[in-house]
Amino acid sequence: MSGTSQDGVDVAMIETDGEVVTRFGPTAYRTYSKDERALIRSASAAAANITERTARPGVVAEAEARVNAAHAEAVETFLAANGIKPEDVTVIGFHGQTVLHRPERGLTVQIGDGRVLADRLGISVVYDFRAADVAAGGEGAPLAPVFHRALVRRSGYEFPVAVLNIGGVANVTFIDGDELIACDTGPGNALLDDFMRLRIGQLLDTNGRAAQAGAVDEDAVARFLAHPFFAKPPPKSLDRNDFRDWVGATFDDRSVEDGAATLTALTAAAVARIVPLLPRAPKTWIVAGGGARNPTLMRMLAERLKPARLETAHAAGWSIDSLEAQAFAYMAVRSLRGLPISFPGTTGAPRPLTGGILARP
Repeated sequence: MSGTSQDGVDVAMIETDGEVVTRFGPTAYRTYSKDERALIRSASAAAANITERTARPGVVAEAEARVNAAHAEAVETFLAANGIKPEDVTVIGFHGQTVLHRPERGLTVQIGDGRVLADRLGISVVYDFRAADVAAGGEGAPLAPVFHRALVRRSGYEFPVAVLNIGGVANVTFIDGDELIACDTGPGNALLDDFMRLRIGQLLDTNGRAAQAGAVDEDAVARFLAHPFFAKPPPKSLDRNDFRDWVGATFDDRSVEDGAATLTALTAAAVARIVPLLPRAPKTWIVAGGGARNPTLMRMLAERLKPARLETAHAAGWSIDSLEAQAFAYMAVRSLRGLPISFPGTTGAPRPLTGGILARP
């Protein structure tokens, strides 16, 4: 899994029949180099002009080749480090790197060719998970909710439960028995990461230290939440670069600390804004993704989501960093079995839909 944070590749192994997760295996991470991150950012900018999801103009094709190689290297290193033979792996779920997500235009583009990966690794690969949902009129995101439901059932939480994943974009899964509702809530780490990189050359606000030292501009938060996206009920989804221009216009004259504090508060406030749009307020929020490692963000979330209980995925016995990689392994098996991975309540699909393309070596 290489997500909207554009920081690297997560690898995870699970044992599952696509319904019940019977065992969690090892996990690993391969960071993108500085040059690889720059290439992916260039491809994301160039992809804004794509009108056909199979098009790979110029730098986008170059980035796809690099993404293929990075994922293959990540898997090869993972297998060698854990003494796993390729023939012992049934299937790889390969999400690819999102460079454009515009479901209102019938477009979602994840660069990464599963056929290249299958041929190099000698293992079957399921890839291009989002296209079928978007083609049917769905948002194409989020897709992890069906995996979140399997985890919540396995853990025995009292319903309703919300699973919040904070990557570049933040998304939530609301689970109440069999009821499954999901959507993107708003920016996750992307706006803050971009702000820190452009202002002081850091990839992120490590441990939320800059935000902790700053003051939140609540007026800016209120203006942000006035955007129509936040009043729209689920399902709904975002592109990583949505709101990026707004941030540039609003934060150029702020200190690093005040900008980081306000952007962190935006993420927390956007999550809290979804609560009135859900059937019931969740009793527990379980937080995964890079945002779960930011104590300032976690404190702001706890304040805005009271009286609900807030805990990290790690506290729940799950993986903070590898949850999305595990989810796409799970969905790859569901795809092999023809089981749905998206639903009317999660993506707005007209009916439960399976997805993904199978590439055999």
